[in-house]
Amino acid sequence: MAIDQLDGQIIVLLAEEPRIGVLEMSRRLGVARGTAQARLDRLRSRGVIRGFGPQVDPSALGYPVTAFATLQIRQGQGADVRAYLDGVPEVLELLTTTGTGDMLCRLVARSNADLQRVIDRVVGFDGIVRASTAIVMENPVPLRIIPLVEQAAGEFLEGD
Repeated sequence: MAIDQLDGQIIVLLAEEPRIGVLEMSRRLGVARGTAQARLDRLRSRGVIRGFGPQVDPSALGYPVTAFATLQIRQGQGADVRAYLDGVPEVLELLTTTGTGDMLCRLVARSNADLQRVIDRVVGFDGIVRASTAIVMENPVPLRIIPLVEQAAGEFLEGD
């Protein structure tokens, strides 16, 4: 789904101030309240905006170590592996991939020693054949979406 400039402005405003109300949003963007509400509803129903929850830093919860594990799984075990890893709290994200591995997980741990415990738990499932792990040293460009939103909204203007 393409977004236009107003959609982009709504997303950026919500990213900056997630608790802003629709009335205040409409005032700041210079549109009618009904327009802001309709755009917000459309962005949510189409899955562009997936939620309004807090952004939580694992380090602040006592999990300062982040690692990525590339997993090779047994053929036909994908659904079972996904279900198993969904039950491991330290697995923050799981993606299926092409290339040398079948899945990529983002893991967190309390320390490097604790990371071994997490990895042992991850690879302890019979459907996982092998894991290769890389520890994150720093995160100079944290996960971000707003530059992409601004580009997508700008492309709409250029296409007019």
